[in-house]
Amino acid sequence: MRKWRHREVNLPEVTQQDAVCPAPIPSPGLSAQAGLQKIWGAIHCQVCPGAPAWPGSPWHEEMGLLLLVPLLLLPGSYGLPFYNGFYYSSSTNDQNAGNGHGKDLLNGVKLVVETPEETLFTYQGASVILPCHYRYEPALVSPRRVRIKWWKLSENGAPEKDVLVAIGLRHRSFGDYQGRVHLRQDKEHDVSLEIQDLRLEDYGRYRCEVIDGLEDESGLVELELRGVVFPYQSPNGRYQLNFHEGQQVCAEQGAVVASFEQLFRAWEEGLDWCNAGWLQDATVQYPIMLPRQPCGGPGLAPGVRSYGPRHRRLHRYDVFCFATALKGRVYYLEHPEKLTLTEAREACQEDDATIAKVGQLFAAWKFHGLDRCHAGWLADGSVRYPVVHPHPNCGPPEPGVRSFGFPDPQSRLYGVYCYRQH
Repeated sequence: MRKWRHREVNLPEVTQQDAVCPAPIPSPGLSAQAGLQKIWGAIHCQVCPGAPAWPGSPWHEEMGLLLLVPLLLLPGSYGLPFYNGFYYSSSTNDQNAGNGHGKDLLNGVKLVVETPEETLFTYQGASVILPCHYRYEPALVSPRRVRIKWWKLSENGAPEKDVLVAIGLRHRSFGDYQGRVHLRQDKEHDVSLEIQDLRLEDYGRYRCEVIDGLEDESGLVELELRGVVFPYQSPNGRYQLNFHEGQQVCAEQGAVVASFEQLFRAWEEGLDWCNAGWLQDATVQYPIMLPRQPCGGPGLAPGVRSYGPRHRRLHRYDVFCFATALKGRVYYLEHPEKLTLTEAREACQEDDATIAKVGQLFAAWKFHGLDRCHAGWLADGSVRYPVVHPHPNCGPPEPGVRSFGFPDPQSRLYGVYCYRQH
């Protein structure tokens, strides 16, 4: 528990006789009070000689802002407000000191913040509640006004993101979270965060901080989206994507670049792929279940092989994408004829749908059991089909999403997979 020490400085009235041109910079051993007197006198002598320099004078009011800077630099000047995600005065609860709600009330009282230890799983487009409750030990009879801050922790090189801050009924959300988050204060001491219309980039670790005066405690909530990792290769062939192009193609397929944790989990579930691909932290890795000669050699144990960090612009590989479970439906369009890529797009539109993306097809295979032995066009110009229960004349004996690569867009050899949102 981090404790902020607070010391108030009661300054004596400074008279004209006291303001005699002292040295402008206080020595390190000076107290905050003595340092303030020296700076005050220095400004009076050097900036406005002969002007009254004591508090309450017109000169004092005009120079009040100027004095803020040296005050902030004074060692030991603890009486100033501090920054803790948003600015506030340290006297929110102190103002009620006369009726038993003073700042000394938490002496001997412990502030406890409770969040779940288990990871929360959900899917893109859903709403989720990140639980967070606080209490006092021993319990307090009278309620206290606290400040709440939620933010998303830094991960894989991405900066921290402020999500929401609140004092009482006032709150403010930030960035992409504006309009999508709010506190569920249905019960006393409940400061859980609800996030609506979840996006792919919303997964990660969130911190809930409760601030009571100069005391604060916090807890972590980990949010994961249910999803599937899939390798993606450029239409131009193997190892054609730098890191930024990898991010772009994943986004175009309704996905994001996978994290190492997501790739590792996919490997545990059986993903075996011998082409190296970018991950979210700009490392290049690939998962191997069956060691073999082209994939590091048969002497290495199964695992996730790593090339380590690579130059985001100069080096080129494939990419591992991550797509979440769908709110809509992917289906193979029953059509009397085979279609070109352009005709496939038009056929889905005529059926009040859009041509499916690669990430949507993988998610439908993984979470909705889509199983069709019919090759169909997808939005990126590739042709694929999903198999949950392998059977003769339908490719290898393992389940998966089969790929025909990127055929000639004018060829009429395939059907189409469409996506319709609920």
